[in-house]
Amino acid sequence: MKKLIETIKNIFKIEELRKRLVYTFLLILVYRFGCFVVLPGIDATLLAGLQSRTQEGLVGLLNMFSGGAFGNASIFALGVMPYISASIVIQLLGVFVPYFRKLQMEGESGRKKMNQMTRWLTLVIICIQGPAYMAALHSQIPAAAFVAVNQLGWSNFMFNIVSTIILMAGSMFVMWLGERITDRGIGNGISLIIMIGIVARLPYALMAEIQGKMTAGSGGAILLIVELVLWFFVVVAAIALVQAVRRVPVQYAKRVIGNRQYGGVRQYIPLKINAAGVMPIIFAQALMLFPLIFSRWDATRGLAATLGNYQGFWYNFIFFILIVIFTYFYTAVTVNPTMMAESMKRDGGFIPGVKPGKKTVEYLDSIMSKVTLPGSIFLGIIAILPAIAMIFGVTNAFASFYGGTSLLILVGVVLDTLQQVESYLLMRHYDGLMKTGRLSGRSGM
Repeated sequence: MKKLIETIKNIFKIEELRKRLVYTFLLILVYRFGCFVVLPGIDATLLAGLQSRTQEGLVGLLNMFSGGAFGNASIFALGVMPYISASIVIQLLGVFVPYFRKLQMEGESGRKKMNQMTRWLTLVIICIQGPAYMAALHSQIPAAAFVAVNQLGWSNFMFNIVSTIILMAGSMFVMWLGERITDRGIGNGISLIIMIGIVARLPYALMAEIQGKMTAGSGGAILLIVELVLWFFVVVAAIALVQAVRRVPVQYAKRVIGNRQYGGVRQYIPLKINAAGVMPIIFAQALMLFPLIFSRWDATRGLAATLGNYQGFWYNFIFFILIVIFTYFYTAVTVNPTMMAESMKRDGGFIPGVKPGKKTVEYLDSIMSKVTLPGSIFLGIIAILPAIAMIFGVTNAFASFYGGTSLLILVGVVLDTLQQVESYLLMRHYDGLMKTGRLSGRSGM
């Protein structure tokens, strides 16, 4: 405890770090305030139906990413999801389209061009998602909730156009907040905004679980303690998954320039066990919504009910298989052994015992295939843990923190932010956040 207090004091002794933390906190407050500002012309007291429908499936994932703004019909309802979708598209284009692959190789200038393209693509996606969201509002909340239409005489078309423009401005403002946090605050801004939305749900979920266990016949305090202990071990396992790497040794040749010698040292390429992050879970959750289409016909309604049961065996079995498949796919897209081998060769590096060029590419590809298998299986297990927790009596709200997207994002962003804080401490010759060793987070979401 004394070590923790001393570390906190050291953090606030560093003026630059203190200013960055305060700046980040203030921008997050602005974001959280905007999550509760309802779209103009909608009666906030009639949104209970919408909030109850945004708790499960892909819609629940969107609501989580927006910090509850999606279910509040807020001006920030679309949140950062359009920006994330645009980033994924640009990233995939960097693999399959030569022009974008060339931009990735151009360094800082190429990165700026790709960021600009991402912003423009975000606007295009918002223009599609905005009207879709407004259509969902009209179908899921009472007509009396649209005050602008019922009392001010606006047409539905005009109201939808104005609301879409507001949603567009809100989403771009959230994106701007994330970029400001990244530039002048601490941590990755977009990731922090998503994490804050997840953390905001934790106190309510925990209180609901405590109240549920304290009722008669629900197990009482003993069962609650067991659940919290198991949750602690799940969090530890998630941290291990996020941080686990396979280090590939790289030897750099000696070079003499003038009177100085460069190179001749051994470094390591850290290949992540889970290089795909949470994307396989997001892709798999989106794909698991397709069986609901079969509920329209009587002959296939039973199949849709079986595949749509979040706690059922077949849903979780297919979900697990899809996560393993998508983990391999997304790892193959994001990790490019050819580019790594070319970069190594250009810098005069080589893997001991492996010939440069094609053999190095094959060696790196072989290692990634081997480490991705346990990583994908572990990721699949963590993804289905919420369903297992619900089967054993954990409330739906708290079970979502037993694994899945919520836990992985929470762990990953916290580790990344703490790593940046620790770098400031070590740079000023203070002790790090841990007594022994270094804290290693992850470089992105």
